[in-house]
Amino acid sequence: MSACTTCGACCASFRVDFAVQELDDRGGSVPVGLSEEVNPALWRMRGTDHLPSRCAALTGKIGGSVACGIYEWRPAPCREFSEGDAACNMARARHGLPPWNAQSG
Repeated sequence: MSACTTCGACCASFRVDFAVQELDDRGGSVPVGLSEEVNPALWRMRGTDHLPSRCAALTGKIGGSVACGIYEWRPAPCREFSEGDAACNMARARHGLPPWNAQSG
């Protein structure tokens, strides 16, 4: 089982900004309804600029069972995360979870 379906810490830790061209109404795939404009060239996933941060596309309980409601259409910054990398483990620490590379799964 992937860490990304049992964790979700990254989706509730970081601001997710992406290029306007990634929006579905601009030829991309990210749903405009789950995004908000930062400036004419940059958009942000709704909820990732709040405290506490939590992407509007995330469902489930952090550290339990989670899912991304737009996984196939997620923006580039989300695609750059890899389970067990430094950013992943930083996000996990923010939520009181052990580093992924220490997991046995």
